[in-house]
Amino acid sequence: MTDSLFSRFSLRGTTIANRVMVSPMCQYSAPDGVATDWHLVHLGSRAVGGAGIVMTEATAVEPRGRISPQDLGIWNHELADALAPIAAFIRSQGSVPAIQLAHAGRKASKSRPWEGSRPVSPDDGGWDVIAPSDDPWPYEGEPPRTSAMTADDVDDVIDAFARAAERALEAGFEIAEVHAAHGYLLHEFLSPVTNRRDDAYGGSFENRTRLTREVTAAVRAVWPDDRPVFVRISATDWLPDRDSWDLDQSIRLAPLLAEAGADLIDVSAGGVHPDQRVPDPGPGYQIPYAEAIREETDLAVGAVGGITTPRQADQLIRNGRADLAIVGREHLRDPYFALHAAGELGADAEWPVQYRRAVD
Repeated sequence: MTDSLFSRFSLRGTTIANRVMVSPMCQYSAPDGVATDWHLVHLGSRAVGGAGIVMTEATAVEPRGRISPQDLGIWNHELADALAPIAAFIRSQGSVPAIQLAHAGRKASKSRPWEGSRPVSPDDGGWDVIAPSDDPWPYEGEPPRTSAMTADDVDDVIDAFARAAERALEAGFEIAEVHAAHGYLLHEFLSPVTNRRDDAYGGSFENRTRLTREVTAAVRAVWPDDRPVFVRISATDWLPDRDSWDLDQSIRLAPLLAEAGADLIDVSAGGVHPDQRVPDPGPGYQIPYAEAIREETDLAVGAVGGITTPRQADQLIRNGRADLAIVGREHLRDPYFALHAAGELGADAEWPVQYRRAVD
């Protein structure tokens, strides 16, 4: 039987009602890292809207791992407690609550997009940042002080991911995703564009992938056996004329992440350098990356990028190109994307009882 957008999907002991996942999308609305009513309504409405998985935005594992001072965090128990009611509400609507664990690396300490994404100085609430090497993000303005990570820093980051996963579990999340994409810290280690180290974490493919593999293993070690671990990667740096991270290396990495405990690769692209050459962002423009990884590795994958219509998402699954349709901007336009998709595709979907008089 051919799977469809509304086929159930099981990973380990977790069953997902359908193949629609809400992509992690930063809201830049968490004072001091604390989830607020905005996050409850934002994430909760997508669960009411029928998505199989609702994932938080990038959630920092330590304070200096935030993209902006207003980023969501989970570096202490108080922050986890603020997330717990959100996870519980998502679950109550039949969706699986998921959390993306993240560290921004050299792309940390900047203002929110609608404030210009400019560097924020320590005097204005920013902080010094860490990275594989001491090259700052190439801002037009003065960048934050960027320090190459020491061996102790590396150990601290691995531990921070593991402790954050433990707090996420206590808060009620059922899927943990390691963020290794979009030019943030783990991606910075993967890419030779940003990794100029000459120790065990730099140089060769094995060394550059080491931290991502070790973080994945550390999260898997504290995550229950019956719950999945995802890893989001950028399949390519979109820098074809430079020694950079590309699809071939992503295909090599995927089975290594599976060995480290990953159950699904969430395949995105780009973000490591502003010189990237993004292809025409037409419908499904990043889907071929996920398809290639799935074909070459037999590992479950999620596809992102320009997925905007129910039939497009359904065909993605029916044609075996990916296991999840990860929908971002369309969920901002339509929180009820999955329920509307079910209606258009003639699939069964449970509308909340409070809303059924609008459907019958």
